Amino acid sequence: MARNAHPEVTEQRIIDTARDLFMEQGYEQTTIQDIVDRLGDLSKGAIYHHFASKEAILDRLVSDNMHMLDKWRSIVIERTDLNALEKIREMCRLSTPGQDHYDLIRMSMPLLDDPNYFIENMHFWSHELPARWLPLVKEGMQDGSIPTEYPQEATEILCLLTSYWLVPYFFPVTPEQLKRRIECAAIMLNAINVPLFDDEMKELALKLYSNITR
Repeated sequence: MARNAHPEVTEQRIIDTARDLFMEQGYEQTTIQDIVDRLGDLSKGAIYHHFASKEAILDRLVSDNMHMLDKWRSIVIERTDLNALEKIREMCRLSTPGQDHYDLIRMSMPLLDDPNYFIENMHFWSHELPARWLPLVKEGMQDGSIPTEYPQEATEILCLLTSYWLVPYFFPVTPEQLKRRIECAAIMLNAINVPLFDDEMKELALKLYSNITR
């Protein structure tokens, strides 16, 4: 059998096809055989050559999405027409671009039922993610838009609130309870002079987190 001269092309076809099927019929309802049938010219063995499991395909979709958002965020960071607080809010807007994004986040949540995967993500939320936000918070301290005296603590609180505590997948709530929880998060951050949640950000958060349920 001839070797695949362009494995990255095959991988992208698998990813694109899986994403379409996940969106059309749901992640849980989609099987590897469904992906094979939709592709038409690849076997299960060929799929497994590139991805160890359906979960690995979804993980790759999430990773690719995060890389795309990171590129957008890097552009925002370099802007000179925004202060630090405005940059953070703009990044939040970029993180909620459309329904496909919501669906992808929602579909990825079952991966967190794996204890090892959850621990990896918790480490990211509590260590790596705050380290990414800390320079912007310090920039906000300099330009006056984020006048906090607790930059390190603020980034840790911000990341754990937005990545874990506000997520209904972990803490099921009614829409009204979620709205109260976002209001509470805003009050906590305001108390340490990190005024992230204006009315627009509250609405964006409500729209995003309402879609991330079990």
